[in-house]
Amino acid sequence: MIQNKKGFTLIELLVVIAIIGILSSIVLVSLGGAREKARDANRQSDIRQIVSAQEMYYDDDEAYLTNDGLGTGTPAIGTYLGALDDPLSSQHYQWVNNIADDQSFCAYAILEGGTSTTYFCASEEGTNESTTVPTLSACCY
Repeated sequence: MIQNKKGFTLIELLVVIAIIGILSSIVLVSLGGAREKARDANRQSDIRQIVSAQEMYYDDDEAYLTNDGLGTGTPAIGTYLGALDDPLSSQHYQWVNNIADDQSFCAYAILEGGTSTTYFCASEEGTNESTTVPTLSACCY
């Protein structure tokens, strides 16, 4: 009597699982650059929101929010914008000390992508990218 063989052997299953594992690891590695770009886009959006919130704050108080530049993330800007934290929870967001000059501000994010360190800056003049460390007097310009 001939028996019908149904199902897969253990070896066949292990080979298929190994192939799926290899393919999924290749896909995950290739998505690393896309993740960096997505986090950088989030940072740029946050920096643009800072400019809008600072301008609304200025309309009310005729001065920009002052900050001593210490700490991580960015502070809340009145009721216009809550405190912002970096997508990686590291110190990519920086705020330049503007306590001595409430008529200007400079906040920036350090972007991940690219071969050199790139800063995406916000000031009373708007936003811009730069490769030099921003200061209050020269915030990415």
